[in-house]
Amino acid sequence: MGLTSRRTAPPRASKQHDDGVGRAPSVRDVHVQLRDASATRLMHTRRMRALQLKALGRMLVEGEQELLDALAADLGKPAVEAHLTEIDLVKHEVDFALLHLSEWMEAHHAKIPMLLQPASAKTEPQPKGAILIIGAWNYPVQVLLGPLVGALAAGNVAALKPSELAPATSAAIARLVPRYLDRRAVQVLEGGADVSAELLGLEWDHICFTGSQRVGRIVAEAAAKHLTPVTLELGGKCPAVVLDGNLHAAGRRIAHGKILNAGQTCTAPDYVLAVGQGMEKLPEVIHRAFVRFFGRDASASRDYGRIVNRKAFDRLVGFIEDAEIDRSVRVIGGGYDAETLYIEPTILVGVDPEAAVMQEEIFGPILPILTVASLDEAMRFINARPSPLAAYLFSERPRPHSVFEDQVRAGAIAFNVCNMHAAVSTLPFGGVGASGMGNYHGRYGFDTFSQLRPVFSKTALVDTLKIAYPPYRKGKTRVVRSVNLGSAGRQDVDVKPGDKPGM
Repeated sequence: MGLTSRRTAPPRASKQHDDGVGRAPSVRDVHVQLRDASATRLMHTRRMRALQLKALGRMLVEGEQELLDALAADLGKPAVEAHLTEIDLVKHEVDFALLHLSEWMEAHHAKIPMLLQPASAKTEPQPKGAILIIGAWNYPVQVLLGPLVGALAAGNVAALKPSELAPATSAAIARLVPRYLDRRAVQVLEGGADVSAELLGLEWDHICFTGSQRVGRIVAEAAAKHLTPVTLELGGKCPAVVLDGNLHAAGRRIAHGKILNAGQTCTAPDYVLAVGQGMEKLPEVIHRAFVRFFGRDASASRDYGRIVNRKAFDRLVGFIEDAEIDRSVRVIGGGYDAETLYIEPTILVGVDPEAAVMQEEIFGPILPILTVASLDEAMRFINARPSPLAAYLFSERPRPHSVFEDQVRAGAIAFNVCNMHAAVSTLPFGGVGASGMGNYHGRYGFDTFSQLRPVFSKTALVDTLKIAYPPYRKGKTRVVRSVNLGSAGRQDVDVKPGDKPGM
């Protein structure tokens, strides 16, 4: 299937939601409104947090079809896949947060060194304030509303900036959010790079961004001007190493992990390292899995998505054409159609490690397979490149698991499966190094958007600190130095908040 004409239909323009008085609020208006709401402690109570989380849950249920239609329009995303990887994941995050909210909000007592007794101390999670969440186009519901769950659970207000590259979903979220969530607590701002730039020029209490490393650097630089903490989810070239075990199961799981959202997934296996002899069949095994999933013509399958836009399509086709020119590379698949933005699931066997397809995250249904002599060589190959968001090893032996876990630097490690760790609310989701910083999901999202504030209390009825006041005579020095002020050892006393310390 060759290149055909470009699509002539322009992208759907999205409009910012009206503020109720006949005009759309400006970026600065929204910023001021959210700042004011944060200053009034709007979201501090457990009741208000739970109300907004429940409202978000209702929005996902009652606005489900609207979101499904939008995801299909933007990405050709099948309904089942949209449920599993977008809507249901956020629903689960909402339910999980509601179940544990009281527990997460609790203060925790801290031990006090003997020298500071009598006293009490605790740590308490406090809302950071006004949060900016900038979403991505590949999972435009999940990566925008997923962090919002943590932000609301932690008692914050938030500005949401959906990706303009998924215009139908952006517009759907802009319509739905004001219907369900308190406008003082959550605002949606649609638009392109100009809106993002204006948002980043303002002071926020935390910024959460999902997207490319290039834009991630822009976000981090803008945040640094206000000393704003950031959470960056940036992806990277996630490797899958196949060492031993059930080759057919490994092939199916790699194929499934790769082809979700037509390969436009940040945790998808970006390339495969096949270790040693006996791996000659692996490319065909993976290809057969693709055929089993979508038939011999994936373009006719209702379960296979499309590339987000022509720019991304042309970039991916360039990788395929480069491989077809290189006679040392075997191309399995490789069909495409520009009019429908369809690219066939494609395997590239024997790619040069220095080829363009191996220099940046592919973010599409193209899977290079390279052969290496040993697990050690595979790990050296991975570690010589920027740290990925995830690294996968297919092996049934515990020793390789232990070595891989110990020596490979990645945002996450998974054995014999791809992508699944990102669906577990009890695990943090985040990168390391070039693949990002910070994390969220479940309790980790609550912690990310909270300040863990220490509170220390000491009675003044009897001034037991006299021993620490100048002048520092010899006897006083001996006493003070005999007690480790910061120790958490035997001399410390465990006093719970609210206990009345003795004299």
